[in-house]
Amino acid sequence: MSHGHGHGHGHSDGPTPLGPIAAKIVVGLLAAIGVMVLIGTFVLWPDTRTVEVPAPFQTTGGDAVVTEAGTVIEQGTGPCGSPSFGRVFTTEPLPPAGAAYECERSIVAIESGPNSGARTLLEVIPGPGQPELQAGDDIRLVRQTDPSGATQYSFYDFARGLPLTLVVAAFAIVVVVVARWRGLRALIGLGLAFAVLVVFMLPALLDGKPAVPVALVGGALILYAVLYLAHGVNLRTSSALLGTLASMVVAALLSYVAIRMTHLTGLSEEQNTDVQMYIGHVSISGLLLAGFIIGSLGVLNDVTITQAASAFELAGLDPTSSRREIFAAAMRVGRDHIASTVYTLVLAYAGGALPLLLLFSVAGRSITDVVTSDAVAIELVRAAVGGIALTLSVPLTTAIAAMLARADASDTLPKRGRHAR
Repeated sequence: MSHGHGHGHGHSDGPTPLGPIAAKIVVGLLAAIGVMVLIGTFVLWPDTRTVEVPAPFQTTGGDAVVTEAGTVIEQGTGPCGSPSFGRVFTTEPLPPAGAAYECERSIVAIESGPNSGARTLLEVIPGPGQPELQAGDDIRLVRQTDPSGATQYSFYDFARGLPLTLVVAAFAIVVVVVARWRGLRALIGLGLAFAVLVVFMLPALLDGKPAVPVALVGGALILYAVLYLAHGVNLRTSSALLGTLASMVVAALLSYVAIRMTHLTGLSEEQNTDVQMYIGHVSISGLLLAGFIIGSLGVLNDVTITQAASAFELAGLDPTSSRREIFAAAMRVGRDHIASTVYTLVLAYAGGALPLLLLFSVAGRSITDVVTSDAVAIELVRAAVGGIALTLSVPLTTAIAAMLARADASDTLPKRGRHAR
């Protein structure tokens, strides 16, 4: 029997060639979605609106916090109340004027800014939330001016620039060594995703733009960049992209319904309370919903690209298999992937909530009160919504990929030379 499809299965490193109709449908859909995303980006692009620095992040003069580098050169316990506390000096700190109490005293060398080369004194009463400094520690100091006009320094945080750089560099090296050029492209895509967050999404949210459209448009921009950069511009990647975009919309709808049904406020999280207090024009519920949407992208991307790759590989291994057979075989892979990824998703959220669960465990509250509290319910809903979107993305992406991975329009090809599986 002659079919005259001309598949050209001699290619060893590419997916099965696709029929022109399937290719046009995929390219047309993704082009139309891409145009809508660009229009949405233009409409939602943040204005040049200036947002005042929130009070907790201001200096005493109302300006943004300025930090300088410092190194602890002496550390010990001694009498506190020195007039040199937080001041700039070049010799030794002055002793306390009167009766003093004991505390941790740190002499810090200032290593940047207008007082570089001088020293300052930090006095810390040991207790929860207080830094435990040691000689040799690199730290960041807040530099500000007190009402009298004198420069004042205080502890801000530990300096983590070099250790973080080493950790990130190790991650990048391992990814590039193992995944080679594809790993490098994935890292570039990650950088573009971060740029979308910093340049578009965060300024748009600060500008008061609606959080859900901002999250959907930003998420779509990230997906287009990350998937095509990491996996190449081809129809295999396009099928995964189409499945991920559809699953992201499903996650948005599910998140909206779940948040409304469970009356989640997000105010159990300190950061959200600060946002409501100091940036009142930003919707907390919208911010919570946007977080659900963006948080689902990573795991959705992982699942959809695996399903698309499975479908195309199965089609390439058996040129006579039908779309139905490809779908069924890829779904067997997908079910295993669902099981393992759902565990990953739920345990990741449980790990993030572990300090909170620890506090609840000693509070004497019933398990019902703990589970239904806003803080724990947020993690439960986030895990459930992510799990549903993830699960639905598997058959959705597999169906798209199976349609694209087989150029034959018929599901009833003669099974010549086939072996029972």
